[in-house]
Amino acid sequence: MPPQPEWPGRFARFPPSLASVTVTIRYTATRPLTVPMNSSISRTQVRPEAGFTLVEIMVVVVILGLLATLVVQNVIGAGDTARETKAKADVRTIADAIRSYRTKNGKFPESLDVLATKDERGRSELEELPKDPWDHEYILREGDRPTEFEVISMGPDGSENTEDDISSKTKKDK
Repeated sequence: MPPQPEWPGRFARFPPSLASVTVTIRYTATRPLTVPMNSSISRTQVRPEAGFTLVEIMVVVVILGLLATLVVQNVIGAGDTARETKAKADVRTIADAIRSYRTKNGKFPESLDVLATKDERGRSELEELPKDPWDHEYILREGDRPTEFEVISMGPDGSENTEDDISSKTKKDK
């Protein structure tokens, strides 16, 4: 066996048979490998935080404000329309109850309260006499002929014979 050479420095801990092995390291990088010279990381290496800019947030707020304005305008008007529709339906229902009362009794009721009064059999034309959506009583007005009548809601202003009154007569009947 030939004499073993002395291995100075860092190879001294390896046996001579391993010191002569050649190792090839292959590194395939998808991006360049950068190693900072100091311990601080440069700005280009830090991934920016995900989020929205102030301008993007302001644009969204303006769009939401416009949509809210459109919705509020439609919702505010819907309450008045619903009250008007309910008053029209109530006026028609009371007018039908008056016609039914006239058919059974041969005359018109003296007041609307009679329509909700139970007879000897426990029946009435209406379960109860409603108030209009503006919390006013409905009015029964007799017509020019004995077979004519009109049921009226005084409308939002609560005054009779104004433009906002709701009647059981159609415009052509007036």
